[in-house]
Amino acid sequence: MYDFNLLVSCPWGMYESARTEILSVLKTLGDEKPVVRRTTAQGIMGVKTSLDSRRVVQELRRLHAEDPLIFLNTLKWLPVDLWTYSDMESMKEAVLRLRDKIHKSEKWRMTVEKRRYTSYHKIEVIKELAELIDEKVDLKEPDKILRVDIIGKYAGVSVLSPQEIFSATRLPTAKEGEKAEEFRLPSSSSSGRV
Repeated sequence: MYDFNLLVSCPWGMYESARTEILSVLKTLGDEKPVVRRTTAQGIMGVKTSLDSRRVVQELRRLHAEDPLIFLNTLKWLPVDLWTYSDMESMKEAVLRLRDKIHKSEKWRMTVEKRRYTSYHKIEVIKELAELIDEKVDLKEPDKILRVDIIGKYAGVSVLSPQEIFSATRLPTAKEGEKAEEFRLPSSSSSGRV
């Protein structure tokens, strides 16, 4: 069973460069011996850090504001609350353990990402797990995100605020105090349009 408390995505074929970047960033933040390993999904690395994973995301935002080019090989950093098996009953048990992190009157949405997994369609997973939470759903501006990352026979499950996910491929463009729109940086295969 995986025990990573962060999942980090990188472009395919960039594992070594991304691993070096992750180790460097975490060392800067105070973790001298993080563990970075490949998962069975191409472009997804598991990270075990001694630091609080949500605090890491806050610090990544600060580092990115100081120097956006510090993140050249990693795309998204995502805290993971717990790991379970990817059969439906195990995932339901994980959601039951975490659902109290979505407080009364908070709006929520679910995001399911599945890789190397064919047991259930994404819609089936969402339908089965969403029935376990009574709070109001808001797909556009949720207070909390129930995130289920299925990688083969394991699933990482988290309840996160939108600010607890760091994406180095998105840059806010609005002035402080205004609602920020986000644009993706063009990739090497892009037509150049943003």
